[in-house]
Amino acid sequence: MHAASNVYFGMNAMWVSTCILAITYAVIMSEKVNRAIIAVIGASVMVVVGVLNQEEAIKGVDWNTIGLLTGMMILVSISRRSGMFEYLAVWSAQAAKAHPAGILFLLQMTTAVLSAFLDNVTTVLLIVPVTLAVCQKLKVPAYPYLFAEIFASNIGGTATLIGDPPNILIGSQVGLSFNQFVIHLTPVIVVVMLVQAVIIHFVWGKDLRASKANQAAVMRMHPGATIKDWALLKQSLVVLGIVMVAFVLARPLHLEPATIAMFGAAALMLLDNWKHHNEKAAHNIHQTFGDVEWITIFFFIGLFIVVHGVEVGGLLKLLADKLVAATGGNMASAGYAILWSSAVLSAIVDNIPFVATMIPLIKSMAPAYGGPQNIEPLWWCLSLGACLGGNGTLIGASANLTVAGIGERNKVPFSFVTYSLYAFPMMLLSIAICHVYVWLRYF
Repeated sequence: MHAASNVYFGMNAMWVSTCILAITYAVIMSEKVNRAIIAVIGASVMVVVGVLNQEEAIKGVDWNTIGLLTGMMILVSISRRSGMFEYLAVWSAQAAKAHPAGILFLLQMTTAVLSAFLDNVTTVLLIVPVTLAVCQKLKVPAYPYLFAEIFASNIGGTATLIGDPPNILIGSQVGLSFNQFVIHLTPVIVVVMLVQAVIIHFVWGKDLRASKANQAAVMRMHPGATIKDWALLKQSLVVLGIVMVAFVLARPLHLEPATIAMFGAAALMLLDNWKHHNEKAAHNIHQTFGDVEWITIFFFIGLFIVVHGVEVGGLLKLLADKLVAATGGNMASAGYAILWSSAVLSAIVDNIPFVATMIPLIKSMAPAYGGPQNIEPLWWCLSLGACLGGNGTLIGASANLTVAGIGERNKVPFSFVTYSLYAFPMMLLSIAICHVYVWLRYF
């Protein structure tokens, strides 16, 4: 992969791309202009100044993520019309005796478990509508719940091969199995998840209050009464069930998550409109596409191109090379450096291109340690750092932006700075726990 040679005035592509990235992130953090507009402008500038040509820019977009996001948003939009999420909201609130702190804990654990078996973005697309419905019923602020679910989705997704895109990359390019990820990563992820749940309880959970009247009203509700369309509910459950099974079996089926999500979305749209006349069908289709979070979709497209420009410019490779050189011949030092640098960089740069850059560099370290079979601990350090580091800022992982987009659409503001002030220290604590774990287990 090579940078385009026609950068204006013969300027260095790496410095130009890094400046564009820094300015893009600075304006996003200022929150003066919508982040989707800034990301698309940043992407356009990468092409206009010659860091990338248009063909290379399009290659930089992870269409698998875009397709997965769009497909799942469509599935959730249609399923929501059946009343499914209101049903789940009432059921989960009653299971926790309508206590806000209990519901906060329950939804975190549910998110973490689902994220281990589904893509993080898919999980939050299913959980967030339930959460918003619960908060509305109890009249409690939704922000602590959505914040906790971002953390839980990224933590739970780290535990398995299929839970997070960096793990899928590492597993497929290194040849690590589903079972290996579970054996090596799940023990520390359980500890990290419990610690984060306790912290979130003390930061927000202990102060969440719902009035006795609202709690009593929730406990009196009949979950079945929330279902508006039983036929659509059955269709939605069947299609969502097939989609989830296909996600779990994606590798043996040789299917990408985007293909599964888009096929499921198209199938459910067909079923939803089959029985309606043209006018009603047209209304449903417009409503479904209108529910897609286009701001989030275009933000991702722009951000992927900006980050790809930095990757092509050579900054990521330069940083990774310096990391390898700085650790000398000590594998424990290399492991710790990979763990911490992956975490910090994944908080500010999308973790997918970072992991894609690190994989060949870590492979090249194998001869120094006696062969590929001896560097397995380095892969677990990379996975833990890249996946958990995504929690550090609002732009660190796909799930974060997805939740923020849905939250803002439902009048739950997500400030980049406010989120980071809470999230970054909590992310560093999770990495410190992982540092102790890899020291005890591998080094």
